[in-house]
Amino acid sequence: MARPQPGDMAPDFTLPSDNNATISLSSMKGKAVVLYFYPKDDTSGCTREALDFSQLKPEFDGIDTMVIGVSPDSVEKHAKFRKKHGLLVELAADEDKAILESFGVWVEKSMYGRKYMGVERTTFLIDAEGRIAQVWNKVKVAGHAQAVLESARALQS
Repeated sequence: MARPQPGDMAPDFTLPSDNNATISLSSMKGKAVVLYFYPKDDTSGCTREALDFSQLKPEFDGIDTMVIGVSPDSVEKHAKFRKKHGLLVELAADEDKAILESFGVWVEKSMYGRKYMGVERTTFLIDAEGRIAQVWNKVKVAGHAQAVLESARALQS
């Protein structure tokens, strides 16, 4: 499926989170949402990204912006990942990959000549009306959370 672009309405979703709740985009109307898709819990890049977003969570909270990480890992794996690293961001489990596909981030990847399906690290900033304000494709983790925070701040002003 094609990846939604700025100006498009974000696909609605409801997913289980690691804190025994469900997260749905429609229930967050009125707030900006940072939806970051990542490949796998407890790998180096994914851990760094989650820690960076967690460190900035008070600043995101200050501008009424939710931060949610989504991967195909299970709720149980998310809970262990959160506990091990003291993460503060919500983690949503998309084990059937329906949301990953609706956001166009479940893609064919290639490593060492082997092709496989996986998550392309991508972040969406969604405004309070549910429209995509900005997309970061093929995210490089270093400095990313800070750049997203600056864009979220600009959205509020």
